[in-house]
Amino acid sequence: MPFMHLKDRPLDFEGLLYEPEYDSKVLWIKFNTPEVLNAMSGDTIARLGEYMRAGDEDPGIRVIVVTGSGRAFSAGANMKAGGRRDPDHVPSQEEGRVHMKEAQLAMREISLIRKPTIAMVNGPAVGMGMDVALFCDIRVGCENTRFFTYQNFGQIIEQGGMYTLPRLAGLGNALEILFTGGYLWGDEAYRIGVLNHYWPSEELEARTRELCKKIVNSPPLVQTIGKQIMRRGLDCNLETVYEMCSNVAPLLSASEDSKEAVRAFLEKREPNFVGR
Repeated sequence: MPFMHLKDRPLDFEGLLYEPEYDSKVLWIKFNTPEVLNAMSGDTIARLGEYMRAGDEDPGIRVIVVTGSGRAFSAGANMKAGGRRDPDHVPSQEEGRVHMKEAQLAMREISLIRKPTIAMVNGPAVGMGMDVALFCDIRVGCENTRFFTYQNFGQIIEQGGMYTLPRLAGLGNALEILFTGGYLWGDEAYRIGVLNHYWPSEELEARTRELCKKIVNSPPLVQTIGKQIMRRGLDCNLETVYEMCSNVAPLLSASEDSKEAVRAFLEKREPNFVGR
C-alpha cells in the first residue's frame, strides 16, 4: 500500500499515478491523462507537490521519479480546460497575479523535496511541464524528448524556468531559447546541459532504474544535506558555502552511515546505510 500521510487528501487524484516500488525504494509519479498528452488541470501541480511530499516522508522510498503516461511527459496547462480558450478574454491583473502566485508556490514545492528527484522526460515537456522537469534534481531523456516554452503564445517561462534554465544551460543558451521559441529537442538539451543523460527511448526506463540503483547505494544523509547546500549555494557566495560545509561536516563524520561506510570499505563489502 502507498504510504499515506495526508489523511484528508488521499493519493487518488485521477490525473496522477502514485506507484511506490519498495523493493527498489523508488517512487514513480506519473502524469496520467495521456489522451491530452498529460496536460495539467488546475489541481495537478498542487497534487504533484503532495505526492512528492508523501514520498519524501516515506521511510521506504529513497528516490522519486516523475514521468508521463503514454507518449508525453506533460503538455503543460490544459488550454481547453480553464486555459486561454478565448484570445480576447484576458484576466485582470489581480486575477493573473493570484493565479500565478498559487502556481509558483506549488512548483516551488518540487525544489524543497529532500530526497533525490528525477524527471524522466519520455516525450514533450511543454510550459509548466518543462518547469516541473527543470525543478527536479536530475533530468533524463531520449530522442522523443522535446521542451517547449510559451513565448509563441505571448508568455514568458513563468513558473520558475526564468530562474532554473540559465543555471542549467548557461545564460546565452537560455536567452537563445527565449528569443527564438520553438522546440528544444532532446539531443540539443543534452548538449547544453538541460538533460543529464540522453538514452534511446527503448532503454530510457531501464537506464533510469540503473541510475536510481546507484543513488540508493549511496549514503542518504550525505545526499539530503549535500542537496540542501548545493541548492542554497546557487544564491550564495563561496564563503557562505564554506561555512555551511564546515557546520555539517563534523555531524556527518559522527553519523552511523559514515562509520558504516568506513567499516564496509575496510571489510571489502557493500555498506548498509540507514540514513542516520
